[in-house]
Amino acid sequence: MARGDLSKNGRHQRLTWWLIAAGCALVVLLVVLALTSRDDGDGDGDAGNPDAATIDYEKALAGAPKPLAGLYAKGDALIPGGIAELDSQLAAVRGYPAVVNVWASWCGPCRFEFPDFQRVAAKRGDEVAFLGLDAEDSDAAAQTFLEELPLPYPSVTDPDAEAKREFGLLGYPATIYFDAQGERTYVKQGPYRSAEEIEADIERHAS
Repeated sequence: MARGDLSKNGRHQRLTWWLIAAGCALVVLLVVLALTSRDDGDGDGDAGNPDAATIDYEKALAGAPKPLAGLYAKGDALIPGGIAELDSQLAAVRGYPAVVNVWASWCGPCRFEFPDFQRVAAKRGDEVAFLGLDAEDSDAAAQTFLEELPLPYPSVTDPDAEAKREFGLLGYPATIYFDAQGERTYVKQGPYRSAEEIEADIERHAS
C-alpha cells in the first residue's frame, strides 16, 4: 500500500474515533439534561417552583389511619439508622403502600421536586405512607433545608449512601415504591417534574 494511502487511512481512523467520542459526550449531556431539566408547561401550576407549598398538614392528614398518623406525627424529623431504620419504619406501616423519596440538601433537583412531594403527601397521605431518606448529608444542612421546605413525614438519615448500594441508585433524587406487603415495586431514578407525575406512579406502583 502506498504511503499516501496509509496516511489517508490514519486520518480516517482518527476522524472516526473523534466522531465516536463526540457522540458519546452528546449522549451523556442529553442524559444529564433529562435528569435535571423541568417542564413548566402542562401539569402542576407551581411545577418548577422551589418555594415551599403552603399547606396545613395537620388539617390535610387529620383522617389518616393510626399507623400513618403515627408516622406523620414525626414530620420533619431526621431519624438516624440508614437502611436498617428505613426497614423498621416501613414495617411499622405494613398494610399500606409506601413511597420513599431519597434526597440531599445539596441536591438542586431535590429542591425543585420537594414542593410536589409536599402537595402529594398532603393529598394522598391518608392512604399511602410517605418517608424521606436523607443521603450523604449532614444533619445540620438537612435540618436547614427542611426548615425552608417542611415535610409532613420524617426522613431517615443515610450518611454512608447505603441506599445507593441497596437499591442501585444512580444519584439523587430517587424515589422508591413499595406495595402494602412491603415488597419493592419500582425505583424512579431522577427528579419528578410535577405532582401529577408522582401521583401517576403512585397509581402504577403503590396502590
